[in-house]
Amino acid sequence: MKAKELRELSLEELREKEKEASQELFNLRFQKATGQLGNTAMIRKTKSDLARVKTVLRELSISGARK
Repeated sequence: MKAKELRELSLEELREKEKEASQELFNLRFQKATGQLGNTAMIRKTKSDLARVKTVLRELSISGARK
């Protein structure tokens, strides 16, 4: 998901996306550790998505803007 799309979401939706990405990252790491993960690039993609969401959340907290 692109940052531009994330900026259009509400604060609650962003927090939900953050929670989902965190859970997905945990699951991917667990699969990698048990040898079940075929596409390891998914870990990098999920980490990037989580970072994007956290960045947008931080921008909102700094600006004080609440959607």
